[in-house]
Amino acid sequence: MMKSRHKKRRGKKIALWLTGGVLLVAAAGYVGGSLYYQKNFLPNTIVNETNISNQSVKKANEKLVKQIEGHVFTLTDNGQTYQTIQLEDFGKTYDFTSELTALQSKQNPWSWPVDFFKKETAAVGNLAISDDEVNTYVTNTLTPTLVTLNEGRTKSTNAQLVFANGAFSIQAEVNGNYLDTDKIIADFKTALASGESSLELEDYVVKATVTKDDENLKSELAQAQKIAAITATYTINENTVTIPAETIQSWLTFTDGQVGLNQESVKAYVTELGNKYNTSSNPYTFQSTKRGEVSVPAGSYSWSIQVNNETAALSEAILKGEDFTRTPLVQGAGSASGPRIGNTYVEVDMENQHMWYYKDGAVVLETDVVTGKPATPTPAGVFYIWNKEENATLSGENGDGSSYATPVSYWMPINWTGVGIHDASWQPTFGGDWYQAHGSHGCVNTPPGVMATLFAQVSTDTPVLVF
Repeated sequence: MMKSRHKKRRGKKIALWLTGGVLLVAAAGYVGGSLYYQKNFLPNTIVNETNISNQSVKKANEKLVKQIEGHVFTLTDNGQTYQTIQLEDFGKTYDFTSELTALQSKQNPWSWPVDFFKKETAAVGNLAISDDEVNTYVTNTLTPTLVTLNEGRTKSTNAQLVFANGAFSIQAEVNGNYLDTDKIIADFKTALASGESSLELEDYVVKATVTKDDENLKSELAQAQKIAAITATYTINENTVTIPAETIQSWLTFTDGQVGLNQESVKAYVTELGNKYNTSSNPYTFQSTKRGEVSVPAGSYSWSIQVNNETAALSEAILKGEDFTRTPLVQGAGSASGPRIGNTYVEVDMENQHMWYYKDGAVVLETDVVTGKPATPTPAGVFYIWNKEENATLSGENGDGSSYATPVSYWMPINWTGVGIHDASWQPTFGGDWYQAHGSHGCVNTPPGVMATLFAQVSTDTPVLVF
């Protein structure tokens, strides 16, 4: 019994020694761990989404910097890296030593066993990229880079109508590799804001938007071919003018599937037509009775093309795609249709001091006359009888400044300045060079008896050519 008791006591002592040893080791381990975590981060320490547990401030900083340097935005071109963009390109720095030191100093190194069962997260550094930083990078770096890249690229061209060898056809589209830099920049900003990390430049190639199989283009071709084949003709008094087919073809435009005409070009043509044929600004070549072909200046019996209205009317006629002949829309006393003068007119030849009245091509009446004296000459021009009046009083001013009021039996004004044809009972003779010293104030003085006959036979709107 004594021996048994001795063994039991001895076993208890050993157990106590073992327990004490374990506790002593544990205490030493705890103290050692606490001393370790005075200079290193506690377990489960997560900074900027990176685990820096058991790292010194220096090692943790190196790890965070390495992680950040690996976070880049990549521009690829056909799958190959074209350019990498890092945070430092936006002006960001990578040294977090001071912030990590402050964070580590706040940790309780004696709590390290508990930290194995919880997580501590933190963030250091200002890694968010502001709009101003993005815009600065885009303006100073990205935009110039993309512009330079595009310099060696080819722009796409849409399928289009072309005219060659007298015919219209569809020229097929050509797809180049030119980049939409504005879209790249817009998507780059969006991608940064949403956390994406790459863009493929090939996705931003500007492709042709109209192909040779486009139905609108085919419709335009049919319309253009129809319009290009028309014959467009003007009749302007004695003149016939055909618009050259190539001129009409040069006016054609194509917008949203519709064939149109370049209105500025059509207007320029109509304007030039007026410059050449307007009787209000061009003289009239006339076959006179005694002097052969003479040039008579423009006068009150004239017209000019209404450029804007005629531009619209001509465009409408062309776009119908049918042959046409038209007379231009004009304004003035004359007409662009039919002969300029016709076979009925009054001719006043001031050189021969003679007047003829032709009706339907035959001389009905002729007489000597007295036109204006050299100081107040009768104006030359193509005029017309715009009124007929009996027993009129003509008034005006003499060369010396005095006024006159002369009654006449028959008065037919031919322009808007008071010049006309009338009887002149005060003239003792007509014709010859009498007008040199005794001429009128500008009117055509006619023998009274002849004037009565002329007044009875001639109608208003009859042309009067004075030359």
